[in-house]
Amino acid sequence: MIAFVSGPVAALAPTTAVIEVGGIGMALQCTPQTLAGLRLGQEARLATSLVVREDSLTLYGFADDDERQVFELLQTASGVGPRLAQAMLATHSPDALRLAVSTGDEKALTAVSGIGKKGAQKLLLELKDRLGAPVGAHIGQQGIGAPHASGWRDQLQAALIGLGYASREAEEAVSAVAPQAEAAVAEGTAPPVPQLLRAALQTLNRAR
Repeated sequence: MIAFVSGPVAALAPTTAVIEVGGIGMALQCTPQTLAGLRLGQEARLATSLVVREDSLTLYGFADDDERQVFELLQTASGVGPRLAQAMLATHSPDALRLAVSTGDEKALTAVSGIGKKGAQKLLLELKDRLGAPVGAHIGQQGIGAPHASGWRDQLQAALIGLGYASREAEEAVSAVAPQAEAAVAEGTAPPVPQLLRAALQTLNRAR
């Protein structure tokens, strides 16, 4: 298993980062939050999880070992593959997921694209004894999803700048998708950062 990769960032895309390791470009599937912390040409170290399928080998990259561990634990639940596990981490931080599961917060899980009410109820049952308790300090009920939900603007802008767009372009794109994010907040769910990033990129492509 490849536990981590370390090296300069060779390329960035909406869902992928390429890290140069020993002259080889390693493509990693990452959440928008992870991508937002990367910059072209700068050194990066990402924890990784290799998913093996009959017809593919996919490497997933994470900001730290804790995120990687939660990604792998989520997949021990029936019906949860790597894509859904990554979507869960794109919506909630590891501690927010632990808190949601430990408190039976169905609403927090249904905020994830691809998880309905019945799926959330099933996940709460299956994951209750697997994720463990939150490890961060001072995280309360109101903090579920907060690291990702409240900072969606910063995450989105950082991701766009990391992809090579100018600050002004990034700001305009973030403003363009703000109504979608605000609608999610009004419904009591976390803004879907991956979907917002795709919408923002479409806005930028139309402007060019």
